[in-house]
Amino acid sequence: MKKTYRMNGVDCANCALKMETEIAKLDGVNSCSISFVMQKLTIDADSEKLDSIIEKASAVCKRIDRHAEILSK
Repeated sequence: MKKTYRMNGVDCANCALKMETEIAKLDGVNSCSISFVMQKLTIDADSEKLDSIIEKASAVCKRIDRHAEILSK
């Protein structure tokens, strides 16, 4: 299942790339991309695990940049 989420607080392309790399490693994630310009996360993941994946992805983003957050659609 492919979904797009709004983000807030992603300040640079380097941070976005680090977040993408770490989120892509999560179990159940097929692909991930973050646009720091558009402040959007697009993720293709197992639909049954999506809620858990987004929770873990939020933690990854906070660890890399404490101001970054994944918002609802």
